[in-house]
Amino acid sequence: MNAARWERTTQELDAAGVAVVPGLLDAAACRSLAGLYGDAACFRSRIVMSRHGFGRGEYQYFRYPLPPAIAELRQDLYARLVPVANRWNQRMRVEVRYPRGHEEFIERCHACGQLRPTPLLLKYGTDDYNCLHQDVYGEHVFPLQVTVLLSQPAEDFEGGEFVLTEQRPRMQSRAEVVPLRQGDAAVFAVNHRPVQGTRGVYRVRLRHGVSRVRRGQRYTLGVIFHDAK
Repeated sequence: MNAARWERTTQELDAAGVAVVPGLLDAAACRSLAGLYGDAACFRSRIVMSRHGFGRGEYQYFRYPLPPAIAELRQDLYARLVPVANRWNQRMRVEVRYPRGHEEFIERCHACGQLRPTPLLLKYGTDDYNCLHQDVYGEHVFPLQVTVLLSQPAEDFEGGEFVLTEQRPRMQSRAEVVPLRQGDAAVFAVNHRPVQGTRGVYRVRLRHGVSRVRRGQRYTLGVIFHDAK
């Protein structure tokens, strides 16, 4: 991604808590990653959403060592996002600061018992959906995460839009549908983001999910930068 595109991404994150990065992965990379879903050796656990009240569909968490393409993507995206994360915390008067390199941040997670990798593949079929939620997982939370759409809308599936809601103090929730094409990434806030108000900066809370898939099959890669307990 060139510097101008990344500058627009950070501006969109500051304005709305979400930004789309067009064409982060090409079609061949998307097909290759989606094809990993059937390889049980890649994953540490499989979650069927309906069993836990999370929605319908399923997802699998990768095990360590991560596939090289995902490990590289996780490190590269972290390096891009860490200045935004530190600036947001400063504005929200949160004392935590994040190290420049992702490996150092993972060491911080592991030192407090957050040992399980969190990158995941999600699979949705017809009538599947994902309830609004947050991916927190433990004490150490990196405030931004990324989802990459691996399937092609209108060809592989219909429906299944990526959805965000934002709750501001003493206001009703604001919903936003984020349009994605195959290979596009959505970068968004895990939990809170800063918003400038008339009396200073305050925090708003975000949740994300996926609307009902009306036809076909939808695969998504989730890149979360903190590990889980």
